[in-house]
Amino acid sequence: MASISNESNGHKTIQFFGPDRKRRSIRLGKCSKRHADAVKVKVEQLLSAGMSQHALDSETAQWVANLNEELSEKLAKVGLIQRRRSQQLAAFLDRYIEQRIDLKPRTIKKLHTTRDHLVKFFGSDKNLRSITAGDAESWRLFLLAKPGIQEENTLRKHAQIAKQFFHAAVREQIIDSNPFEGLRSTVRPNPKRFFFVDRAMTTQLLESIPSAEWRLIIALCRYGGLRCPSELATLEWSDILWDRNRFWVASCKTEHHAGGDARIVPLFPELRPYLEEAYERAPQNAVHVVQKRLHGDSNLRTPLLRFIKRAGLAPWPKLFQNLRSSRQTELEEHYPSHVVCSWMGNSESVAQQHYLQVTDDHYSRAAVSETALQNPVQQPAVRPRKASQGVFSVRPEDDALQAVATICENTQFRQVAVEGLEPPTRGL
Repeated sequence: MASISNESNGHKTIQFFGPDRKRRSIRLGKCSKRHADAVKVKVEQLLSAGMSQHALDSETAQWVANLNEELSEKLAKVGLIQRRRSQQLAAFLDRYIEQRIDLKPRTIKKLHTTRDHLVKFFGSDKNLRSITAGDAESWRLFLLAKPGIQEENTLRKHAQIAKQFFHAAVREQIIDSNPFEGLRSTVRPNPKRFFFVDRAMTTQLLESIPSAEWRLIIALCRYGGLRCPSELATLEWSDILWDRNRFWVASCKTEHHAGGDARIVPLFPELRPYLEEAYERAPQNAVHVVQKRLHGDSNLRTPLLRFIKRAGLAPWPKLFQNLRSSRQTELEEHYPSHVVCSWMGNSESVAQQHYLQVTDDHYSRAAVSETALQNPVQQPAVRPRKASQGVFSVRPEDDALQAVATICENTQFRQVAVEGLEPPTRGL
């Protein structure tokens, strides 16, 4: 079915007739006869499978999967196999990100960040098939040495996205296995970054902020429990139900979950004055509650840091998330967990891992409660026995009652029958 032709310069070419009866040629270049014979055998197997419309045997399929880029392209040109998608790292990652039109801009931005770290370490022309599990671990150590990525959860998030990239390569049969599979990628709560922003600190911060809009942003995060900036950006005045003391919150982060596209939050008394102030100051026909245009690239951290320092406070680790988690911790003291999670737009398991905190107030109240609980738990002292009751006077009706009592049968000395106290069970 196929033949090998030798040229004078030592180059070899495999020739065969395709299903259309046209001659095809695969130039192997300068190689050994043994290598040319091995390729010829595989070419014949590919021809046979194509003409009979049968699947390749496992050995031939594995041989095709392990082909280098050059020979794979030659076989694809003559119609023996399908042309592979690009195996070069940068080209593959760019194509993958471009196809993910289902993702939100902030997620796309994260994909690009991890993509840049991969290309920086491996090089844009790195073949995907040449990346090993050892290379993946070396990449993780490379990230660990970069400024700003020392946090374990940051490393895990980049590893999670790298796994996502290479899982797609496995699905497209560009590679056989995911070299990043062994990297730790589950984001875990970091207690070191928990911080409870109590009401005194919140009041001190709000009173030092000259901007009414910024006071509203802080109040919505701390007393409304909204995510910043995504949920603040979509909040509209039509969502505020003043007469019902509640408001709607659209959540793009959880909209892919059933019923997670929006939630109803109480118009808490701590939050209402700031909303009323903003409503009075809002331009006529204003749509959004927060007039400042908020998006993924909004630099809200810098001005908030400035306000915190102006208030004489020390910045806390996660400026906006700590405000939200402080509110959930506070609400859990007064309402059932499932109710608070409904207001906050998260699950009880997520709240337990990433939101709920142990505060100084818990210790203070526990110390007071322990003292208060000691007295009820202690046994009361035995009171002295009362004096003798003396002789009772006999009432006239006592004689009549005694007469009736003498008629009753005295059961004190009756013997219990053999059957026992319970009535016998019949017919069993």
